[in-house]
Amino acid sequence: MSATPPSTPQPEGRGASARRPSAELDEHAALERFRTLLRIPTISRLEVDEVEWEHFQRFAATVEQLYPALHAALERELVAGHTLLYRWRGLDEGAASVLMAHYDVVAATDEGWKHPPFSAELTGVGAERLLWGRGTLDDKGSVVSILEAVERSVAAGFTPAHDVYLLFGHDEETLGTGAETAARLLRERGVEIGLVLDEGGAVVEGVIPTVERPIAVVGVSEKGTTSFTLTVEQSGGHASTPPRVTASDRLARAIVRINAHPFPARLNSVTETMIRTVGAHARNPLRFVFVRARLFRPLLVAVFGRLGVETAAMVRTTTAVTQLSGGLAANALPERVQATVNVRIAIGSSVKATKARLARIVDDPAVVIGVLSSGEPARVSRMNGPRWELLKAAIESSYPDAIVTPYVQTGATDSRQFSPVSRSVYRFSPFEMSGEERSTLHAKNERMRVETWFTGIRFFDGLLRRL
Repeated sequence: MSATPPSTPQPEGRGASARRPSAELDEHAALERFRTLLRIPTISRLEVDEVEWEHFQRFAATVEQLYPALHAALERELVAGHTLLYRWRGLDEGAASVLMAHYDVVAATDEGWKHPPFSAELTGVGAERLLWGRGTLDDKGSVVSILEAVERSVAAGFTPAHDVYLLFGHDEETLGTGAETAARLLRERGVEIGLVLDEGGAVVEGVIPTVERPIAVVGVSEKGTTSFTLTVEQSGGHASTPPRVTASDRLARAIVRINAHPFPARLNSVTETMIRTVGAHARNPLRFVFVRARLFRPLLVAVFGRLGVETAAMVRTTTAVTQLSGGLAANALPERVQATVNVRIAIGSSVKATKARLARIVDDPAVVIGVLSSGEPARVSRMNGPRWELLKAAIESSYPDAIVTPYVQTGATDSRQFSPVSRSVYRFSPFEMSGEERSTLHAKNERMRVETWFTGIRFFDGLLRRL
């Protein structure tokens, strides 16, 4: 067991280090460091040749400059060119913990933003103060929170009980090669992995009807992410003499069929646990139903499918057409048309089963279904035990009113690389996020409340003392 619950007595040497307080948080200085790193446009792209790698190099150099105590105490190496991997040696042998985040961001231009995406503008005062910019929520907010917590801890003389690795990926938004390479490297070195914490759930409100307390949702698994292609090839010709069914017609019909036949909704064990946990704090009559989730499973599946897009995604495999390509001229029939369908595969299913269902729905041999990229659902981590409890305690210490619950992460994270070797892989960003704020992920006007970011630093500070 790599983690010791806070209530467990410890030997004098180890306990003295673990209880030592960290340096006082200088909020202004911390915020300015965050703004400095936000201004570096570390945009990852699918076409590697189009990536401006000088920004990634500048980010790594700036981190080294801003966090001298961390770099003096931890061992750093570059993995896959630009992923940052740090080893913080612990006092004793035992399973290592891995704190993960990624510093690459999706593309953004100034168009449509209230404040330029890489200007790190501050607005508002007090609790209403906002920090605007690409990467605030996804995911430099977590990167810099971890850096701040470790820097303060090192400066205060703290040493963790067991090894702690910091893993900051450089291409999570695209290929994920950095985290994949780092995970493989640790396996080859024989490192035993205990707790893994990456981005994911957050502290949210209004997700479950009549539950008035905030909810800290911790991803214990994540849906598989697979992109399928729908391709139609047939003879072209002049647009003035079209056949009865063109290649574009066939592709459009396939897309409409997929949209008209959503995958069946089911209540998996994790979502059932979440409903029972959170539902115990609802008002009757909903509380009566939620705490008996297994008994009312058909009703709950129907309700979750209609509450909103986030809850609907919890109970089924989802599909979304994200790319279309077709003809080269306005007056010529295309000879090849293609659509990309991004599918988030529910736990309990697989890439193979999903492809087979898509073929049955499309029901047209002229539409060829291929796999562009493949990712199976992650193994479900433990929802109890020492590591879950220490994470829960750290969350409750930072957000005393929050209900901590497991859930299935709908988006993909780098943490999936560790699922085969650890049953304690969790996905949680320690920030309060409103529904409107969550809608800015990968969209315009991404922003974060400054106060919740400071709370995130204190969360990681407390978590380190529990590892």
